[in-house]
Amino acid sequence: MRYGFWMPVFGGWLRNVRDEGMSASWDYARRLTRDAERWGYDLTLIAELNLNDIKGIDQPALDAWSTAAALAAVTERIELMVAVRPNFHHPALFAKAAANIDRIAGGRLSLNVVSSWWADEAKQYGLPFDQHDDRYARTAEWLAVVDGLWREDRFSFDGRFYRTEAAICAPKPVARPIVYAGGESETAKTMIATQCDAYVMHGDPVAAIAPKIADMRARRARVEGAAPMRFGMAAYAIVRDSEAEAQRELERITTVTDLPAGYDNFDQWLSGTQLERELKLQEYSVSNRGLRPRLVGTPEQLRQRIADYEGAGLDLLLLQMSPQAEEMERFAAQVMGTA
Repeated sequence: MRYGFWMPVFGGWLRNVRDEGMSASWDYARRLTRDAERWGYDLTLIAELNLNDIKGIDQPALDAWSTAAALAAVTERIELMVAVRPNFHHPALFAKAAANIDRIAGGRLSLNVVSSWWADEAKQYGLPFDQHDDRYARTAEWLAVVDGLWREDRFSFDGRFYRTEAAICAPKPVARPIVYAGGESETAKTMIATQCDAYVMHGDPVAAIAPKIADMRARRARVEGAAPMRFGMAAYAIVRDSEAEAQRELERITTVTDLPAGYDNFDQWLSGTQLERELKLQEYSVSNRGLRPRLVGTPEQLRQRIADYEGAGLDLLLLQMSPQAEEMERFAAQVMGTA
């Protein structure tokens, strides 16, 4: 298993804990990433949202790509997986900038391509926002342009969303960056199996993840000449010396007595009965369905659950923790055995 962590660009991951002791700042990001290399982590995922979806839209949120460029210059080994939303970046200009960041990093850049979901954010910034299938149609064209510029000396493209005329991208990346993407619709899975290298999923139990991996493997096998697909999943981790201690920490982070600013989108996400509301209120306290994998318990319990995911074909965990630095060091020492 490879171990990655979400960069806390929003100042944390808990919607109902106001101060998690990790500021949305360059200083914290730099120290955390350099420590993560020392602790043995393989990758950091740097999310891209201009509004803070965790602590409230008026709270600070680090810019993903300038943060990635700075981290590229002060780290040596860790993979920098940076989220990118096609409607926020013209593909030809993006290909040029990303290639330069990859050169700074010595070939450690990868992309997490996200077909935008937040209409209000796009409206605030005056950017296009497409309906669902059109979002993936835009992403497919965007990837074709970026890949073409990275691959060819001059690249021309004439599509519905984008057009280039013998465009040049030089210098090119050290090697073509890995492209990760997620999505659960038929349109999304078809695009990912055809044009991307890795499928990333929100957190779910092994029984739900295993058929998703099998399905994407089958789709990938139908793409002529494509390399095998890789698979990653988001998860929130709590490791303690006893199960009782881990459960107390879980209760602390999921107890919601009111709706803080980070719950601005809760009603958009919510559906169902009052009982469902109570259950989902707890789950919404952590982003990306992070509690569903149940990586909560003793080191032995977590290692067994991770082994179960490996058996299903998962090869990357994208971890959230709080407070991030302290919990990541504990996880590396007690679960990974590297710190």
